[in-house]
Amino acid sequence: MAAHASTTATLIVLLPLLAWRLRARYRRLVGRQRTNKYRPWITLGVYAAILGALAWAVWGQWPALQTLAGGLAAGWLLSRWAWRRTVLEATREGLYYTPHTHLGVALLLLFAARIAYRVVEVVWLLPPSQGAGLHAFIASPLTMAVFGLMAGHTTGYAVALFLWRRRVLAARREREAAAPR
Repeated sequence: MAAHASTTATLIVLLPLLAWRLRARYRRLVGRQRTNKYRPWITLGVYAAILGALAWAVWGQWPALQTLAGGLAAGWLLSRWAWRRTVLEATREGLYYTPHTHLGVALLLLFAARIAYRVVEVVWLLPPSQGAGLHAFIASPLTMAVFGLMAGHTTGYAVALFLWRRRVLAARREREAAAPR
């Protein structure tokens, strides 16, 4: 079955963007990283915007919204589990953390596999009468659950990282203030 021309053009534009973001995400999942005060806020802002846009796009399709919410909750629980396995380092050079790589990479691969499957399904396997637009691409409850899982994990981890950084810096300021001059 032939793919729709507009869908093919959209995929040609969006797939390199998706590949770039997946590569950037992978690089952040591996190895020791320095914290900064802006990254958690940027992560939370970007994911809030994406989640809001997705919820708006599938509004009225309650199974998709319910699985998105369930995925978010499960992702937050996974972020708590991963946080307990994170190596945290407060050094004179700065604050560093080494994330739990296996869970982050597994979620990344799960999301990439789901996106790849949906591309094949929507572009080549769905009959034209069911539509092959962006709405058909994202409206699947399973796709929403997988994205919610990844988004919940990422935002939960960003909040934990922010709270840890704030706690360590506050303790450092207290020690410096209490030190004799």
